[in-house]
Amino acid sequence: MSKAREREHNCLEQVIDAVVELGDDQSKVSIGDIQNQIGRRSFGPFLFVPAIIEISPAGGIPGVPSMLALIVALFAIQMLLGRHHFWMPGFLAHRSVSGQKLEKGLNKIRPVVRWLDTVSNKRLVWATSNSFLRVIAVLCIVLATSVPPLELLPFASTAPFSAICLFGLGITTRDGAAIVLGLIVAVGAFVLAGMGLIG
Repeated sequence: MSKAREREHNCLEQVIDAVVELGDDQSKVSIGDIQNQIGRRSFGPFLFVPAIIEISPAGGIPGVPSMLALIVALFAIQMLLGRHHFWMPGFLAHRSVSGQKLEKGLNKIRPVVRWLDTVSNKRLVWATSNSFLRVIAVLCIVLATSVPPLELLPFASTAPFSAICLFGLGITTRDGAAIVLGLIVAVGAFVLAGMGLIG
């Protein structure tokens, strides 16, 4: 595999490495620190990173799923409005989590991220077009609003974040198949959310 091809296939793990590095260097890692570390211009990582943090053991910290859902909703709204530089209010940017828990949680899920890098390819590119990104943004907003009530049920909030994770993966790697799979998972998440609200 050429070096260029290898870098392409390692892009997700490189994003995770950047966040893990923060947890290794700091006792507390703020949302603003993560935003500065991964940049402010790419839609994909801003959906993928909060989702993968929630899916990791770090997402088991009480209140973290709802906070991450708020972040996803905020970025998805800006994505829907066509902004190219993301803005985050101070009260969110200064929220922090334990650097050690963040590092350990992401390292535990690293094999999954590495596998996602391996299987991702540029396909079904229509699903990664700018027009379809607005559809994804709307879905991410709706998925994010379903998280707070689901947080009351063990591991239930992982369902909407799994769909968001797939959307972020697809946008980052331009893999439309991941986005289509995310749409299927989103339907399941909406059903689960409906059951949770009824219950």
